[in-house]
Amino acid sequence: MSEDKLGRLVAIRKTGMEPFRSRNEDVDFDVLSFWQWSVSDLLSNATRGRLAEYIIARALGLGAEDVRNEWAPYDLETKSGIKIEVKSAAYLQSWDQKRLSVISFEVPKTRGWDPDTGIMETEAKRQADIYIFALLNHVDKQTVDPLNLDQWRFYVLPTEILNKRTRSQHSITLRSLQNLCSAVPYAELGQVVEKCE
Repeated sequence: MSEDKLGRLVAIRKTGMEPFRSRNEDVDFDVLSFWQWSVSDLLSNATRGRLAEYIIARALGLGAEDVRNEWAPYDLETKSGIKIEVKSAAYLQSWDQKRLSVISFEVPKTRGWDPDTGIMETEAKRQADIYIFALLNHVDKQTVDPLNLDQWRFYVLPTEILNKRTRSQHSITLRSLQNLCSAVPYAELGQVVEKCE
């Protein structure tokens, strides 16, 4: 097989109605049923992280038509070119807990990877211009609802501030984050990010 046939595939947005097929015939399940099976637990760490990215994308006027880029060196890019890294945390988890989770966010420097060339950068750095820390700020397990945007708080921090920190360069606690910036609700998130331009 020639190398020119192994280039990057660009994902096409699905409707959910696309059927699975076997022997050239549709079977009785579709992409929507796969999504329901695989990501219905919105408190799951992996799913909650993607959900936070989507919520932030929508607050910034993104995500309505495009597809999440799994391999980009950052999570989102605004129409004006601001690169954003999203980090998510929650006090409550799907599993049985003895206490609320301690909130901290991983913020390591990384080596960017280009999905068009398959080449990894040699220098480790923070790839985004700003970080948005999304906290599912609810502590009652009976009423937690990740779809209720009022239960979320967002902290917007320019990467240069993270880079100047003298404490850990690998993670940041909620308390340290609160010393650097204030929480904003979903309704104000777009305006706060615009000010970072």
